[in-house]
Amino acid sequence: MGTVIAIANQKGGVGKTTTAINLGAALAEKGQYTLLLDCDPQGALSIGLGLPAYDLDLTLYSVLTDNRIPMAAVTHHIRPHLDLVPSNIDLASAELQLVAMMGREFVLRDALASIRDRYRFVLIDCPPSLGLLAVNAFAAADEILVPLQCEFLAMRGLDALVDTIARIQRRLNPQLKLLGIVPTLYNPRKGHSRQMLEKVRATYPNKVLDIIIKESVRFAEGPEQRRTIFELDRNSDGAAAYRALAEVISNGRPAE
Repeated sequence: MGTVIAIANQKGGVGKTTTAINLGAALAEKGQYTLLLDCDPQGALSIGLGLPAYDLDLTLYSVLTDNRIPMAAVTHHIRPHLDLVPSNIDLASAELQLVAMMGREFVLRDALASIRDRYRFVLIDCPPSLGLLAVNAFAAADEILVPLQCEFLAMRGLDALVDTIARIQRRLNPQLKLLGIVPTLYNPRKGHSRQMLEKVRATYPNKVLDIIIKESVRFAEGPEQRRTIFELDRNSDGAAAYRALAEVISNGRPAE
C-alpha cells in the first residue's frame, strides 16, 4: 500500500505546489509510481503540469461530493510513473458540502482506499488554509511534509500548523507523523533568510530536513511552461535538491 504524504502549510506562496510537482517528478524519475492529488481549489498543481483543469467535468470535487464516482475515474496519466487527480474552483464549494456529511473528515481517506495500493507514493497538495479540505488530507495521510519559506511571516504560522497536526493525531489519525520541514525559497545572500533558517532549526530541532530548496527563477518558469524542473533544467541546483528530497523520502522504505 502506498505512502500518503500531505504537503501542507496554511500560508500561501511558500512552495507547496512547486514541491508537490517536483518531488512527484523526482520520485517518478526514480521509477516510483506516484500519484499527485490536487486538493487546492486554485488548481495550480493541475495547471502547472499541463492539465486544463477548468475544462474538466470530473475532478477531485466530483469524488468528494458523490461517492458513486471512484477516484480512478478522475485520475490522469501525465508523465511516466506519474498520475494526477486534478482540481479546479469547484472544489471551493466542496468544503461547504462536506460539513453536512457523516464522517466528513474521512471522505478523502475512504476515496483513496480503492487506488492507494497502485502507487508507491501519493502526494497531496493541500490548500493554504486549515479548513475541512486540509483536515481531510491530514486524516488520509501517513505523513506531513511542510515547505517553509525562510521569512518571518511564514514562520509565524508554523506553530498553528504544528498544533493542528497534534489535534489531528489525537482525534482523527493517531498514525500521522510529521515527516519534516523543508526550507524553500531560500536565498543564502540574504541575512534574513539565514537568520530565519537558524531560528526554525532551533525551535524545531530534528524536524528541519537537511535539504534546502534555494530561490530560483526556474521554479517560476516551470508552471508557465507546464514543465517540471527536470524538464526545464535537469542539471540545476533545484533539480538536485528535489532529487535529494526524493531520496530522503524513499530511504528506508521497501521498493515495490
